[in-house]
Amino acid sequence: MPEDSIEHIDFKELNEKAISQPLVTNIYTADPSAHVFEGKIYIYPSHDIDAGDAFDDLGSHFAMEDYHVISMDSVDSPVVDHGVALHVDDVPWAEKQMWAPDAHEKDGKYYLFFPAKAYDGIFRIGVAIGDSPVGPFKAQPEAIKGSFSIDPAVYKDDDGEYYMYFGGIWGGQLQRWRTGEFNAGQPESPFAFIPEDDEPALCAKIAKLTPDLLEFAEEPKDVVILDENGEALLAGDTDRRFFEAAWVYKHNGKYYFTYSTGDSHFICYATGDSPYGPFTYGGRILEPVVGWTTHHSVCQVEGKWYLFYHDSSLSKGVTHLRSIKVAEIIHNEDGSIQTLKPYGD
Repeated sequence: MPEDSIEHIDFKELNEKAISQPLVTNIYTADPSAHVFEGKIYIYPSHDIDAGDAFDDLGSHFAMEDYHVISMDSVDSPVVDHGVALHVDDVPWAEKQMWAPDAHEKDGKYYLFFPAKAYDGIFRIGVAIGDSPVGPFKAQPEAIKGSFSIDPAVYKDDDGEYYMYFGGIWGGQLQRWRTGEFNAGQPESPFAFIPEDDEPALCAKIAKLTPDLLEFAEEPKDVVILDENGEALLAGDTDRRFFEAAWVYKHNGKYYFTYSTGDSHFICYATGDSPYGPFTYGGRILEPVVGWTTHHSVCQVEGKWYLFYHDSSLSKGVTHLRSIKVAEIIHNEDGSIQTLKPYGD
């Protein structure tokens, strides 16, 4: 929901109507990446901290500095906060803004993928390794070579290959990489270098990872979303185009590319036949939540599919103090997804 509508919300009534309640109440958490490892649910969120920074469109008020890992035996079981798994002070190349992370497993090792701003002010993506799903994680000394922007999400395909999806516009800087190199001009404007409304929309990126999951095995490629006519979505199509929060999963042989539309506040999906796409727009998974941002993951647990997401209901609408939630999603027989309304009809 837009920021200017918060003052009119009755939060007691809203929370009573909500389809789910915050999973974690001892800290503020957002951007949940959920996986099932070793038969348990592990959630890798960002950790919202009130740093006192004024709201701006660059996301400067999102001053997160560490990651906690959350676990659950089932979607209905008590939640365990395992404490700090990685802090920015332990990442040699990173200065600040540990935004939305993801994690994955290979050969008994656990890999935490995370964005952070380097000391030159440019977002990069790093990797940290641990022996347990809850960490602690030890960061690699350098960011992934050739990485940029935010919101890494790693998908393991049926053939054992791992792919990273990433990217986010405005504060996520994706628009500054349109030429293949970082454009530092107009540094205070999140709208600099954004395509015109009638130009193709900016795309998330995909890159296959090397077998050790520490580097890109190829140059990142665009993840193109097509409309019903097979044409790439345009930048002005803000209700459908990609903004941030890429997440991929597979259901009944189809790849589902899911994402946030950012300033129009929807979680949407598109489907395709390859992890590279192209993907055809399918619809909305989630209508807008309280708190401006919306970010999610989709995870199968005991044969059912669940959307892990966040809102700002616990903080009564404070944009940068969010709380993770979970709700079941239903796939129709034709593969479409029934849209969730976070606060009911």
